[in-house]
Amino acid sequence: MPYSTSMPTPKILVVDDSLLIRKAIQHELTQLGAMVTQARDGQEGLEKAHADHFDLIISDVDMPRMDGYTLCQQLKADPKTARTPVVICSSQDSEEAIDKGFHAGADGYLPKSDGSEGFRRAIRDVLDRANIISGRLILVVDDSTLVRHSVSDALTQAGFRVATANNGRAAMQWLADNGAPDLIISDIEMPQMGGMELLTTIKRHPQWHSIPFLVMTSMADQGTIRRLYRAGAASYVPKPFNAPHLVHTAEKLLSDNFLKLLREKERLQSEHGLLLASITSLIQALEARDLYTRGHSEAVARIATGMARTMGMPAEQVESLEIAARLHDLGKIGIPDSVLLKPGKLTDEEYEIIKTHPTIGADILRPIPSLADLIPAVQSHHERLDGTGYPQGLKGDEIPLFARIIAVGDIYHALTSNRPYRAPMPEDRVLEIINDARGSHLCPECVDVFLQYLEASGQHAPRPATAGTPL
Repeated sequence: MPYSTSMPTPKILVVDDSLLIRKAIQHELTQLGAMVTQARDGQEGLEKAHADHFDLIISDVDMPRMDGYTLCQQLKADPKTARTPVVICSSQDSEEAIDKGFHAGADGYLPKSDGSEGFRRAIRDVLDRANIISGRLILVVDDSTLVRHSVSDALTQAGFRVATANNGRAAMQWLADNGAPDLIISDIEMPQMGGMELLTTIKRHPQWHSIPFLVMTSMADQGTIRRLYRAGAASYVPKPFNAPHLVHTAEKLLSDNFLKLLREKERLQSEHGLLLASITSLIQALEARDLYTRGHSEAVARIATGMARTMGMPAEQVESLEIAARLHDLGKIGIPDSVLLKPGKLTDEEYEIIKTHPTIGADILRPIPSLADLIPAVQSHHERLDGTGYPQGLKGDEIPLFARIIAVGDIYHALTSNRPYRAPMPEDRVLEIINDARGSHLCPECVDVFLQYLEASGQHAPRPATAGTPL
């Protein structure tokens, strides 16, 4: 599985005195999509690390000229390379060897006996964490100028961006002015507003409650720690604190939090995809009920997205519009066959039944949170600018833009398609009808965009055997 976060192709330096092992590691890393540079020993690795920037360095331990521990120590001692993650990869997997690697400053320790999948998974994790941490913003809250400066310096050297406040009230003002940081590190005992009050206030606020909150405190008794965790603190560090320990705790909280959010986003996207696939199957089942409705939703979605791109709409909105257009007739699944498939014009009573399909479609989507933004387009695609449409009789700009776009594509495709009681209309006549409806039925700007889209795409009226909703 290739490396899939937002970082560009990761550049990795592999340091090992064995050509065979270097090539084996390079093979595994190329499976992740990495660009690999090799070095034969620690000295050459150090020279290459100084000459170029790497996203990760993987080093053996026992090598001539300079061993892996010494290489790691020198890399971490140099400000230019101190923030580059270093992973020791060795056949020495004793507790003593692992401790020695971490004492040298290594960010990870991999036994060479772990196997291909374990190796790639560990490297992905290191890269994910490095990418997640880089440039994140931390708000440091403490009434001591010395503490604020020392914490800020340590975090800045580790690659974080830092903002400061001298008490909880100042921190609240900073949040109101600047929005949510990625992490808050706060003292407990402060004038005006202490850390506990700041913590409880933030956790009650819907925009800020998910910010990880790290407490610095000299009151490390069991009762205080329990109260902190109960109030929502992610972790704490006792004062006087050790700067490397504080930085490591901040890195862990951030990486764990962002990886959790990333996994949750991936889970939601997967569920969203499965949900859309299920609904698409419903649409296909609906349109398969009759030759005259087959492919209508897909055609309207194609026209709507073409119009959206002509308007210069952002890609995310184009994608949402495409989904809304595909679902615009979803509510017809609740219309009886005797009405929906009637081979002729509808009676007034039957037309009233047909007019319920936008509301039925909206009701089907309403329990699905991820599709909530699409409901107005589905519910309103038969509204008219003059207020004579249905189901709510909306007028002008009260009609959502997505619905106004879909309405043009819906009418165009309906009129240029076969119906049980008539053949497709000529395109000139269809465009004439659409122009006549400008300003009364259809949005004038959307009609203009539709005509631009047709001209730019060189399209002529399609002639598939499909139909839309009766006009």
